[in-house]
Amino acid sequence: MSRRAAFIPYQPRTILNKGKRPDHWFWTRYSAYPYIGCQHGCEFCYCREQKYSPYDDPNDFAYVIKVKENAAELLRRGLERAPRDLVFTGDYQPAERKYGISRQLLEVCRDLGFPVFVLERSPLVLRDLDLLSEINAGAPSVVAFSILSTPESPSSDRVRALERLAPAPEKRFAAMAQFAKAGILTGTCLMPILPGVSDDEATLESVIRWTANHGGRFVLAGSLTLADQQRHYFLNVLRNRFPELLGLYRSAYPPGSYAPAAGRGLQAAHTVRELCRKHGLTDRIPRPILLGDKRTLNKRIVERLAGELYSMELDGQPGRRIWAHRKAAWAIEDLPQDVGLVYRTMGLKGLEGIPGVGLALARLVEPWIAGEASGAPPRAGVG
Repeated sequence: MSRRAAFIPYQPRTILNKGKRPDHWFWTRYSAYPYIGCQHGCEFCYCREQKYSPYDDPNDFAYVIKVKENAAELLRRGLERAPRDLVFTGDYQPAERKYGISRQLLEVCRDLGFPVFVLERSPLVLRDLDLLSEINAGAPSVVAFSILSTPESPSSDRVRALERLAPAPEKRFAAMAQFAKAGILTGTCLMPILPGVSDDEATLESVIRWTANHGGRFVLAGSLTLADQQRHYFLNVLRNRFPELLGLYRSAYPPGSYAPAAGRGLQAAHTVRELCRKHGLTDRIPRPILLGDKRTLNKRIVERLAGELYSMELDGQPGRRIWAHRKAAWAIEDLPQDVGLVYRTMGLKGLEGIPGVGLALARLVEPWIAGEASGAPPRAGVG
């Protein structure tokens, strides 16, 4: 007898998570989620980890859905005095049809002028295309789709078995095309890439080709992570369904690890980059910037620095060099003045004098500042 989902409305004290600055991955600074647990129940979902899940039994994740019934009120209160920046929000699992909390959160973002980042496995997000279009008109936003395979992928059957109740990928691609047609930045988060299941080149290329054919502009690659109870849960799933993969996963994720051994994860990311170039996409999400933002140039320079440090990570460069780029990106993000004005009034010494930048990175960003300020088109992608 199949287990039925139980819905538990409750009122949390807070809902808004705030970062000091936007991350360099999704470009989000805030996050607010309407539910805990997910009826889609994807076997590989990191949200079963203890730091995200309140459930002692990881099996409850797909069947006990906690509904934050005061979410909109809390979000409005949290954003009213916050600097405007990208909010990661929305969850279009089946519970959303009944409770509509995701739409309520979008309404708050629209009312307060905050852009949004929505990452979905369901075409149900199309229900709110009207609202997302309103938000995007004043605050450029992103609607991305989490997709691991296509119907033509060699791994299609295995991926679909592991995605459980998530809607078919062709429906997600069809929704992507609608968002692209509406002028909203969209693309694929190819996350997580599953070793031995969906990391073959044929599968990766099919996802990238379908993204390009449905109006997507990027494909962001990400590795599977395994920790604590989710690790035990997922290895048990493999033991029962794909026992031939157990040895591979035990090797790729030795005890105490969180991400896969660097070689395997980097190999897939390199392949995604090459295939994105082939199909005219980028393997990074273009940074959405609010219209009229007085520090647009700063944010474009940070975007390029983040692209450089990602390329360095893919190339296995020393951590100290990567860390230097990250600190420089943070310094320019936090700079209260226009970095172009700093350069125009003080030249290279002005850039070098920004705490966390230094001479070498000042020389790196100098031509970028000149190019951006002259109106030269920004580079599409990195590397």
